Amino acid sequence: MARSITLLLALIAITGYLMSLGYKSPADKHALLVSAALAAIVQISAFGLVHMAGRNNALAAWGLGTIFRGTVLAFYGFFLIKMLQLPHSAALVSFAVFLFASMLLESLLMSYDAS
Repeated sequence: MARSITLLLALIAITGYLMSLGYKSPADKHALLVSAALAAIVQISAFGLVHMAGRNNALAAWGLGTIFRGTVLAFYGFFLIKMLQLPHSAALVSFAVFLFASMLLESLLMSYDAS
């Protein structure tokens, strides 16, 4: 689990840096940071679910994690962005990219653990 979290945080940092090259305003950079923090929390929870499920139930846990991610993305888009007064484009695009990239990492880690 520690390896997964370390790789996740490194991936989010690299992805966030790359997106900050396009989103240059202070408000956009703040939205990137908020999205990165939220994505890290969501992904660590989803990684934990998959690790707790074990090999026999890994696919079901991964599916539940995907539903959880989608639900948080919708909640973020409909409510949190307005409450935190974040720029919509930077917040939603960065959060979706963080989730997508870390889901790819999760599938790589699952296949690595299975072998």
